[in-house]
Amino acid sequence: MGKPDPSKKTMLVETACGECQLGLHGKSCDLAIRINGKAYFVDGAHIDSFGDAHAKDGFCEAVRTAEVQGQITGNRFKATYFKLMPSGSKK
Repeated sequence: MGKPDPSKKTMLVETACGECQLGLHGKSCDLAIRINGKAYFVDGAHIDSFGDAHAKDGFCEAVRTAEVQGQITGNRFKATYFKLMPSGSKK
């Protein structure tokens, strides 16, 4: 989603379904990231924008790596840039 802002730092983070993989409580499968061991639901990027969440390498089945920009507001990550890295990439 979008392009990174060159004036802001990008982070490599773990990303997956918050409920299925990252231990968050919610009502359905939703995109989340983990920063410094803490998981946050993501606003600004949707779980279904990156393919089938229930595929072998989908967010409900695997923890992936993403390059992101944004900020934590409350208990949510407000993404301004979100790029899913190829399967097998490590943070």
